[in-house]
This record gives sequence, C-alpha cells and structure tokens, in this order.
Amino acid sequence: MYDALFMKRCFELAQKGKGQTAPNPMVGALLVHNGRVIGEGWHHKYGEAHAEVDCLGSVADSDRHLVPESTMYVTLEPCAHHGKTPPCAHRLVQEGIKKVVVANNDPFEQVAGRGFEILRQAGITVATGLGEAEGLWVNRRFFCYHKQQRPYIILKWAQTEDGYIAPADMGRFQITNSYSQQMVHKWRTEEGAIMVGTTTALNDNPQLTARLWQGSQPLRVVLDRQLRVPAANAIFDAAAPTWVFNETKHEAGGNVEWVKAAFGSTLLDEVLGRLYDNKILSLIVEGGAQLLDSFISQGLWDEARVFTGDKLLKYGINAPKLEHSGKAFSTQLGNDRLAVYVNGSSQYPYVNGMGL
Repeated sequence: MYDALFMKRCFELAQKGKGQTAPNPMVGALLVHNGRVIGEGWHHKYGEAHAEVDCLGSVADSDRHLVPESTMYVTLEPCAHHGKTPPCAHRLVQEGIKKVVVANNDPFEQVAGRGFEILRQAGITVATGLGEAEGLWVNRRFFCYHKQQRPYIILKWAQTEDGYIAPADMGRFQITNSYSQQMVHKWRTEEGAIMVGTTTALNDNPQLTARLWQGSQPLRVVLDRQLRVPAANAIFDAAAPTWVFNETKHEAGGNVEWVKAAFGSTLLDEVLGRLYDNKILSLIVEGGAQLLDSFISQGLWDEARVFTGDKLLKYGINAPKLEHSGKAFSTQLGNDRLAVYVNGSSQYPYVNGMGL
C-alpha cells in the first residue's frame, strides 16, 4: 500500500514539469528511509537536473547519512547516457542507494534497459512495473514519440448543443465560455505544436498562442496549399515560430518557415515526420472540420478533447464524428461540458483519476 502511495506522489511531482521538459519525459522521484520521505524532486525543465538528482539535492544535511539505506521511487528508468546532464544511473550508484522502484522502462534507444543494467551490476535491487499504466498515461507523449515515431496527436474542437462546429457561412461564432477558453490556452503551453488548416486561418485569423495562461508557446503549423493566408494575419507575428506547408515555396524568413510538401494522401504523414525529426513530442489539432476529419479518417489521433457549449445553431457545419473511440472522462466548466476521448487502439489508455 505504501509503495503505491509513494509512486502516486512521484507522478504528482512529475506533472509539475508539464510543458517544460520536452523532448525529455516528465519524471518524479522520491527517496524514502524506513517509511519516511527524506527527499523528493522532479525534472523541472529541459536541460536542468533530472528528477533523481533533484531529489537527492533536496535531502537535508541531517538526513544525508540515511541515503545509502534508502529506497528511491522514480517514474521512469534512470538514464544511462550523457545528454544535457550526466547519467542518473551512475549517480545512484555513487550515492549507494540500496533499492530503486520504477514505474516504466525508458523506450529511448540510448537508455532502454541500460539504466537498470548499471544499477543491478552495482548490486542495487531494482523493482519495476509499479504504476506502469499510470506512467504510460502521464508520459504518453514521450512514449508515443519513441515507440510510434510520431508526435502524440490531440484533436480539439468546440461544438454547439445541436452538434455544429461553425455557422454555415463560416463566420465567427463563440461557442464556449471564458473558462473553456482559458483551459485551451493552458493546453497550448503543454504541447509542442498546434495546427490549423487554410479555412480556419483565413476565417478566424487565429493567433494560436497562449495568451490567457503563462507558459511556453507552441510551434504554429498551418496547411496552406496555395499560400492564400495574407502575410498580415496573426499567425505570422513574432509571438511564436510558424511553419506553413504549401505546394510551391520552400524558404525561411524571420520566425516563419515555408515548407514545400505534396498535398495528397501522404501529406499528414509528411507533416508528422517533419515534426518528429524536429523532436516535437505532441501536436494539438484545432481545426477546421475538414482537417479534423482527415486525421480521424486516417486513424491519426490519440486523444480528443471536445467542448459542448449551451448554444444552438440549428444549421451549420457538422462537428467531426470520432471513430473507434473510448470516453475517458467528462467534466463541467460552467455551462460548457468537456468530454475527453482516447483512440480505441491506443497503447496509452486513460487511467481513472489521472487527469490530463
């Protein structure tokens, strides 16, 4: 029972780094001596100390002598390679930790079991699999990136009570309330990239930035086959970098990069491949309906977040229909209802109570 509680705390710590650690995973760690927590830490930001090192650094001077007789709980296999920081597995060996309890194996090819091997060769007891399902959900972006070699894909849209995503004339129509809008901006700080199609870019002139929540700005991705979106539109401002996939132009200027691509059945794979090559772990697709339907029809989605407002349109553009989905959970945001779904074939099913 206590093991499960300690790992639950590790997951809570891990998620403190949400939106800051990519392309690294979110990791939390706890150091426990005879049932007493003497240290805790998490990976705060990419390039900074990993969770295990942060945890060890939090141990009070009066408890330092207890470290070799303590157990470390950590959400992911300690790293075994030199990156921005030295290998955590070696640090645990140096500290003389007697036991390490881990939720998930690291799928990254430079780790992938090597961390465990280093620990075991040093005589450290290693236990794995505690909270494995929870760990897969917390780090679903990281696991998807390394195991499926593409970003984790989140579809997002708002629909009216009668099932429309926009008026028939494509005019602006605010479906959700201010609470939902703030939630969307929070999500933007947590994902690597955000995508819209030409129609949405033209009709809504979206900024695709997080203005109602403090955090990182996502890479903006626009599909604009014939370069119809005016240069004065908000997606070209200096608030965040932008990629424009099109059929004719391949160049970079300022914070905008035009990427020449083949607009056909392989376009989405090409876009996802380029995001993968640039270490973008996640993509949130915000519309419009045609783009969302393209992802759904090709089975290229992992999660869908659907707001339903209390407004009616009576006629308009139909909201997308998910295929092979399972409902994760739903909640109320004022008069709006948020429902979250996962792809029925997902390797990262939602775990009750874990949130987003």
